[in-house]
Amino acid sequence: MDMINKFYSSAVQTVSTLSGVLPGNNVTREYEVLEQVCTAGVGLMWKVYNGHKKSTKQEVSVFVFEKKSLERWSKDDRETMLETLRRGVQQLTKIRHPHVLTVQHPLEESRDSLAFATEPVFASLANVVGDNVRSEKKLYDVEIRHGLLQLFDGLQFLHQDAKIVHRNISAETIVINKNRSWKLFGFDFCIANQPATDGTPHWPFREYTTSLHVLAQPSLEYTAPELALNSVNTPDSDLFSLGVLIFTIYAGKPLKMFGSDYSSFRRYANDLNQRKYPPMNAVPSELTESLKALLHPSANLRPKLHELKQIAYFQDVGVKTLSYLDSLYQWDNLQKSKFYKGLPQIIPTLPHRVNLHSILPYLVKEFVNSPMIPFVLPNVLLIAEMSSQREYCDHILPHLKPIFKLTDPIQILLIFMQKMDLLLKLTPAEEVKQSVLPLLYRSLECDMPQIQDLCLAVLPTFSTLIDYNAMKNSVLPRIKKLCLQSSNVSVKVNCLISIGKLLENLDKWLVLDEILPFLQQIQSREPAIIMGIIGIYKIAMTNTKLGITKDVMAHKCIPYLVPLSVENGLTIAQFNTIIGLIKEMMGRVEQEQREKLQQLSTIQRDNKPKDASEILANELENSTLSPNGSINGNKINDDMFSGFTVGQPKAAIGAAIAPAKPREQLKISHNTISAPPAARPDILSSMMQSNLTGLGTTTVAAAPPPATTQMPSNNGWHSANPLVMNHQLASPQASNNNSFSLDDLDPFAGGRPSVGAPKANNTNGANMYTVQQPTVNYIYPTGYSLNSIQQHQQQQLLGKPSQAPTLQPQTQPLLPTDNQNLNALSQQDILNFLN
Repeated sequence: MDMINKFYSSAVQTVSTLSGVLPGNNVTREYEVLEQVCTAGVGLMWKVYNGHKKSTKQEVSVFVFEKKSLERWSKDDRETMLETLRRGVQQLTKIRHPHVLTVQHPLEESRDSLAFATEPVFASLANVVGDNVRSEKKLYDVEIRHGLLQLFDGLQFLHQDAKIVHRNISAETIVINKNRSWKLFGFDFCIANQPATDGTPHWPFREYTTSLHVLAQPSLEYTAPELALNSVNTPDSDLFSLGVLIFTIYAGKPLKMFGSDYSSFRRYANDLNQRKYPPMNAVPSELTESLKALLHPSANLRPKLHELKQIAYFQDVGVKTLSYLDSLYQWDNLQKSKFYKGLPQIIPTLPHRVNLHSILPYLVKEFVNSPMIPFVLPNVLLIAEMSSQREYCDHILPHLKPIFKLTDPIQILLIFMQKMDLLLKLTPAEEVKQSVLPLLYRSLECDMPQIQDLCLAVLPTFSTLIDYNAMKNSVLPRIKKLCLQSSNVSVKVNCLISIGKLLENLDKWLVLDEILPFLQQIQSREPAIIMGIIGIYKIAMTNTKLGITKDVMAHKCIPYLVPLSVENGLTIAQFNTIIGLIKEMMGRVEQEQREKLQQLSTIQRDNKPKDASEILANELENSTLSPNGSINGNKINDDMFSGFTVGQPKAAIGAAIAPAKPREQLKISHNTISAPPAARPDILSSMMQSNLTGLGTTTVAAAPPPATTQMPSNNGWHSANPLVMNHQLASPQASNNNSFSLDDLDPFAGGRPSVGAPKANNTNGANMYTVQQPTVNYIYPTGYSLNSIQQHQQQQLLGKPSQAPTLQPQTQPLLPTDNQNLNALSQQDILNFLN
């Protein structure tokens, strides 16, 4: 929380400072000023802020000098200092060199501030040397060596070409830009050449005065001794300042601190004249002798800049590499290509920050040179491999996006395909969809089999980032087209392998509609291609998410796979694989079809209607006599012919009926019947009553024993049961004694009904209920004997006329004693009757 509060307070303080200083400055019209990054210049009085141009978003650094920092100065010193700062920025704006800080916007002055914009700046050298510097800002040895060489080049340009003496080379006036290049800054006290009459260069001498503020004059710590001893100002004076700067870089502070004590400085100049140097233990041994030569009190004995470049200290491979990059713009493509080919061996030996900030900026500049991209791109991706995702997104990905769209030269696609796993690891998912996927589409459409194979190999690795529509409309059509049109067997096999790996990310119907029909379009019959096809079929069949339906296997897959098994060139292992797949498919088809047919058979059996003969046969087989004189819970006295009189003498019931398993409950439709609680209607009684359709809508009631059942005569009487042959069933004849006979009453005379005959429809709106099927005692009236029944049936079979025994309705209620004297047929007698 303390850290958050510190950041918050720092941000608030920066905003408040800028709001009070910059509103009236014209720099803010064109540039957006952000956070402060460092300080620079004399006394570190320039505050440096990050920013960007509002119109182009070009990144810049904004240098701001706040006039209020001079409030404690005298008026003369204040005016002198402001004039010195103005002159230094104006001189800086005029100089253009790679190792001189580049000004993007000239100096603007307001009532409260001075401001100008430059190239992006990382820090001043004073911010990165010393013991109190943070670790991420400390300089590596290769950076120091390369930076010193850059200063040599900058000073050489000033002295030989611009004819300017800097006069204030110090850690405060050396600026390190964003690319970690060292730049000259702080031309506040520089002196231009004023040649003599004979043409020799001359730089006027300006003596140090104690009357001016210390910051309004060159720093005494970096001033050459000849200025105090000989009042001479030459370019060699800058070499002495350069020597003090080298010592400061390694030791963390100058040789000696003077402040504004000019007399102390003069005494020190005399000591140097006697070659009295301070200890140089912190300086590398390779540089010690050259450093002492730079600090020589005699200016003409100091080494020249071009001589310093040749010492062993600067012959490091990393330093040379960075120096070559500085001069790349002078080379042709052939020289550049040779350098870039050897760069991958050097990059791993350099610190990552050097690669990211010193080498990478030069490499991405070559992206505008299309022939050089294949040589530069591997080095860029090598640096990306050593970077974090944030570094990759900030420094590398913005430069790669335009390269993703290029197809010429073709090596670009090849390099990207080889490093696709790295790109997918570092590139955000959204950028993969927008930039990397189109790259893959173009790779599939190119003519190089090597690129196509690489693309097909990496495509499944990020299939989860491809949405369904892109997979269906862009990826799969291209793979299918490539597989069908390519003449390269390797490409065809890789297409099939890629599709097999993509299956788990597809849905069932896309596989059935797009993938399986496509396999049958492949005309090639090489064993590798056949095995690729077999692999896709096996994955599609065994994957629980996908699965091939029974009909597809039976109609399309098996007929297609069987011919493949007899192709020439297959090994025994490949043949066994194909046959195993076919058998597996056949087994699955057999299993699923058998289960389907069994289910259909079960449904048909459950929905099949039962006819009367089946009901009778089941009833006879399962009838049983209960111990208390009832059959399956129904009393013997309850019979289906209880409404008819019998004239035959009463006979005791002696036929024993074998016990059987109880029958299941049957659901039947019947007319409403009023019956006493003790009498439960049996099935045949209900059937007989349903046949009496002549009764119209009159409800037939089963009266109690004292009552009689009235059977109205009707010549149109016929059975509602379709199992009864109506042409053999005679209509009841009316008689004076209200009796009638059922001539030829044989519901099964025409043979047993066929299985599945329709049941009688209940047209009277009868209620549905479930009853226990009762056991029926078939009681025949007087005159009906088993012999007479058999004789009647034989006469009918011979075609001779015969009159069946007649039944007469019961006009008087049966007494309990009458029921006990009725004859009951045995089970064998009833079966004989039915046959």
